[in-house]
Amino acid sequence: MTDSLGQPPWMTAPQTRAVMDALEAAGGGDCARYVGGCVRNSLVGREVDDIDIATVLTPDQTTRAVEAAGLRAVPTGVDHGTVTAISGGRPFEITTLRRDVATDGRRAVVAFTSDWAEDARRRDFTLNALYADRDGTIFDPTGQGVADARAGRIVFVGEPEQRLHEDYLRILRFFRFQAWYGQTAPDAAALAACGKLRAQVTTLAAERISKELLKLFAAEDPRAATALMLQSGVLEMVLPEPINLERFNGLVAIETDQLFETDPVLRLAALLPDDQLIAARFAESLRLSNAQRDRITAALAPIPVLKSWMSPREIRRAVYREGHDTFRDRAKLAWAAASRTAVTPQWRGMIALAEGWVRPTFPLTGEDVIAAGARKGPMVGQVLREVEDWWIDHDFLDDKLSAIEKLKSVVQGMAF
Repeated sequence: MTDSLGQPPWMTAPQTRAVMDALEAAGGGDCARYVGGCVRNSLVGREVDDIDIATVLTPDQTTRAVEAAGLRAVPTGVDHGTVTAISGGRPFEITTLRRDVATDGRRAVVAFTSDWAEDARRRDFTLNALYADRDGTIFDPTGQGVADARAGRIVFVGEPEQRLHEDYLRILRFFRFQAWYGQTAPDAAALAACGKLRAQVTTLAAERISKELLKLFAAEDPRAATALMLQSGVLEMVLPEPINLERFNGLVAIETDQLFETDPVLRLAALLPDDQLIAARFAESLRLSNAQRDRITAALAPIPVLKSWMSPREIRRAVYREGHDTFRDRAKLAWAAASRTAVTPQWRGMIALAEGWVRPTFPLTGEDVIAAGARKGPMVGQVLREVEDWWIDHDFLDDKLSAIEKLKSVVQGMAF
């Protein structure tokens, strides 16, 4: 019996039909098939985000076909056979069937082919080497892809070590797919190959590593896959030691069971040592964005220590000093570190109180200091800081007149 996807909405959408119509007008009815993630996800009932298409047309032929249909063609990876068609504002990656001519673990030289089975043999996992035509009929050249997808088995196409030598990023991809789709024990041959070649991960571009890590940690529950990475020695190839797996596990448990959210950046922070300098160097080495770097280092700040029994006043002080986002990050990490003994309602209540509090604006300015009799200069800032500390100690007193009186007394007590 031939497996079929039926006609899912993404396949019948006008934007998708326009692209397939354009390709078939140039190459005939069987010149293009859906491939990879869209087929895999539809087969196992997951949401489809990206639609990739494989074709026997060359990149030049694909470009002409797309443009002849009035769509836009973008040469996103012509050397590797990829042209992106823009249809109704949506991108569709169209890649010519290909085979590897030469690889060095980071990049490949490819030759185009018209053989669907040959194209499948160069793909990473059997569940990704699946194709489907416009009617939804599935083509499974490896003979294992459909069964592995349905069973949640992450199995390399062919010999695992050979697949890894073609592109060492597949070491990280194995654990990422295990986190997202794995429902069985990891394939022994795949895991052994990843462990054996783990040092090759360090030869990859930093951006490729960080992108793959964040995709892995975006899985709903990546705890088992991350533990496998640590056991195989792969995790220490990309993260500074000591690796805090216990805090990571606690954070994932809190997010999945209590908060119903997924935060890959904070999960990455949870694994890192409690050292802001190390965290900052790590973030820079992996070319994380400045915002991601700053967020991670702020979350790992050593003081003040957050605890579940903080009073509302202490919470307001911390939120004012750190900001809502940083306070929430630090509270979640502290909760995760104490998860075995933590009282959940207290932590949830603390986070809810912080999120519901509107951070006030300090009511005084440098002009108020000068009006109180201080001369312009560095002492203005010093006076403001002292009065602001008083204002915070008085729980953000909503009385500007009292703040001005305090300001006057501070100015009078200082020698200008």
